[in-house]
Amino acid sequence: MDLILSENQYNLVYNSFSFVIASMGAALLFFLLVRNRVAPQHRMALTLSTLVVGIALYHYVRIFGSWNDAFSFTKGQFIQNGKPFNEGYRYVDWLLTVPLLLAELVVVLKLSSAKTRSLLVRLSIAAVAMIALGYPGEISAADSSARTLWAVASTIPFLYILFVLFVELGKSLDRQSGTVKKLVDSLRYIIVVTWGVYPIAYMLPSLIDDQAKAQVARQVMYSLGDVLAKPLFGLLVLGIALAKSREDGYVEAGTSEHHAMGTPEVVGS
Repeated sequence: MDLILSENQYNLVYNSFSFVIASMGAALLFFLLVRNRVAPQHRMALTLSTLVVGIALYHYVRIFGSWNDAFSFTKGQFIQNGKPFNEGYRYVDWLLTVPLLLAELVVVLKLSSAKTRSLLVRLSIAAVAMIALGYPGEISAADSSARTLWAVASTIPFLYILFVLFVELGKSLDRQSGTVKKLVDSLRYIIVVTWGVYPIAYMLPSLIDDQAKAQVARQVMYSLGDVLAKPLFGLLVLGIALAKSREDGYVEAGTSEHHAMGTPEVVGS
């Protein structure tokens, strides 16, 4: 049965995708422009943030196009009778960006080499498992037992990731300075809140009888979750990298030259 959306419902999703594209594009440009403000030893985290929003930007352009191609406007309604809407773009995006998101957080903390490797391996495996197990349920019928089964299976690595991050971030607090400690502590709770959007959106087709409303709510919530989990998350990681750079005594080259040139002038006056 073809999905039928009102003009407002269709445009809400359409504009949500447009908002995400703008957010990812702006974050990509911003991360590139501020790169030199971070000390070289902390730039890997910023590089990973840039990759995350760049990959997401590409996939949301494809998602946006797929949504547009899937519907035709007839008698004041949008009817899904065109090309099938490709939900796979979103999962390919997550398959690439979620491990990178976890890596940027681990890298910026500057833990021991052994701890960093251990966390990266464990979190990457769990992330891939979470996404791979979630996709079959995403494309299953809303009222099917298969959707519930895959949802439960995907939730196990999801909860494992949150547990590891919350515990390991908590353990790292004692090794961080005051400013960084506050940022990392805040980040622990932000991760739990922002990542909590995804399982709720995932289960909406099983919770809402009206599948048009469920589809709209799901796509909008996924879009909101991606903005919170990628550009916003990247900004918080940038804040940690900048704080660590200041603690290391790093001064951007252009800023250093400016002070060097300005000092004699002040003294001479």
